[in-house]
Parts: sequence; C-alpha cells; structure tokens
Amino acid sequence: MLKLLRAYLHWRRKTIYVFLIFSAVFFVTFYLYRLPAAAVLYPVLICFVLGAGFAAADFLRVRHRHMKLAAMEKLTAAMIADMPDADSLEDEDYQNIIAALQREAAELENVSRMRYQEMTDYYTVWVHQIKTPIASMKLTLQNEDTALARKLSADLFRIEQYVEMVLAFLRLDSESTDYVFKEYEVDRIIRQSVKKFSIEFIERKIRLCYEPIGERIITDEKWFSFCLEQILSNALKYTREGSVRIYMEEPRTLCIEDTGIGIEPEDMPRIFEKGFTGYNGRRDRQASGLGLYLCRRTCKGLGIGISAESRPGQGTVIRMDLEQYSSS
Repeated sequence: MLKLLRAYLHWRRKTIYVFLIFSAVFFVTFYLYRLPAAAVLYPVLICFVLGAGFAAADFLRVRHRHMKLAAMEKLTAAMIADMPDADSLEDEDYQNIIAALQREAAELENVSRMRYQEMTDYYTVWVHQIKTPIASMKLTLQNEDTALARKLSADLFRIEQYVEMVLAFLRLDSESTDYVFKEYEVDRIIRQSVKKFSIEFIERKIRLCYEPIGERIITDEKWFSFCLEQILSNALKYTREGSVRIYMEEPRTLCIEDTGIGIEPEDMPRIFEKGFTGYNGRRDRQASGLGLYLCRRTCKGLGIGISAESRPGQGTVIRMDLEQYSSS
C-alpha cells in the first residue's frame, strides 16, 4: 500500500508542483499589493482540501486499476480479455497496442502449433514405416545362429531403440498422452526389458546380477519399460567389463547399478538435461544426451522419482523411487 502511494505521488508530482507554484504566485501577488495574508490562505486551504479529496478518490481508482492489472500479469495473453476502462486517449492507445500484440501472438501460436503437428505427424509415420523393415530383418536373422547374425541382431536392436527414442521424444511434448495406468508386477517388466538385451550381455560377457523385486506398482507398462531400457542401454554402453546389477533398496527404490566408467563429478548435476553428454559422452561420438533426459521426463509423467550416483572408474547407480506409487 505504501509503495503504491509513493508511486502514485511520484506519478502526480507535476500536478502537485503546479499547485504549489500557483499558490506561490497568489502569495507573491497579494504581498505586492499589500493585501492581508488571510485573503490568500483561505482560498488556498479550500483548494487544498478539495484537491486532497479528488486525489484520494483518484488514488482509490488507480489502486483498483493496479490490482486488476497485477492480477492479469499472471494470465497468458490468450486469457487476457477484460482490460480496465481507458481513462485517457493515451490509455486507449496502449490498450489498442496490447490488443494488436494479442492477435499477433495468437496467430503465431496457431502457426507454430500447426507446424509442430505436421512435424509430429511426419515423424510418427516415419517411425511406423521404418519399423516394418526392422521387423523383417529381425525375422531373417532369427533363422541364423552365427557370430555375424548375433552382431547384426545387436546392432538392429540399437537401431530399434533409437527409433523408439524418436517416438518417445515426439509424444512427450504432445498435448495428448497415451498413458494407461494399471497394476503390474515389477519383476515381469524387468525380465521383459532385460531379455531384449540378452544378446548384448552374452556377446560382451557382461554379468547380470538380478535380485527379484517382489513388488507391484501402478504404472504404464510401455513407458516404464522405456525408462528401464534406456537405463540398461546406458549401463551396457559405458561398461567395458564387469556386471550390471538390478536390486531393490529400502523403502521401495529400484536400483540399476553398473561397473562402468562412471560420470565425472562436475557433470552429475546436469546428466538429466536435454542434450547434455558430459565428458565421457563427448568421448563417445554416438552419445546423444537424450536417454536420461527422456527418462526424467517419462518418470515425471509416471509420478516416479529418478536420481543418479556415480564415481569415475567405479560405475553408476540409477535409482527409481517407487515408494509413493507401490500398491503392496
């Protein structure tokens, strides 16, 4: 209130200065004509009282307009429909400018939305089309059991993962989601995800240490599996030898731990940022910096907390907090 009053007095300072100047002119004029001082003090006092009354009413009007405009600051451009009545030609000009900017912003938003939808539709069709030759190649390779076939199957699986990352990236910013929440056994989802990496575990001689979780949670199976697979993919990518361990910590935290190259301490605060690859990621030219970013976005949609702990040269552990959403 006091801050607004000071701002109001500063805004009306010219009017106050004019009043004081006119009063001084009256005083000087009456003094030069040898008239009694009361003859000028009385009308000046009356003008001061009337002016104070008008100023108080004007201040209340300004305060009402200020509160209304302050409330409108929290709204988006599309939601601002009822502006305070204009008190002057200048106010009306400002409101016309704001209305023109609102129309321009609405047009730009509409164009941007249409372009984004067109891009999403194009890449969605592309993803589904490319899945057909991938499925065909997978069927072909299933009939062969050679070192080359296993190598091609592992590479094909990587391609399939990158395709799923594209689709997930598009869907995360979509206005509509395809979440279907049901109760699932965590172990069943983990086994399905691990099975997809079985060839890579075998070929690279990475040991899997899996301790059954024995928990049930309310989640979306497809998106939860996507998070698990991204974490497993990272664990295998940066683990040259050793093991990947899946276990549960109290109270209900799913952990995926590897014995890989780890993450530098200065990179830890940013590993879930979009496009951030860190020191080790820059050494690996294939790193996109999207895997953990998509995991964090997906976990947020699923209502699951995700965090990481790592030491360079000793490995990384990713934790998924299932406590609040466990049904057991």
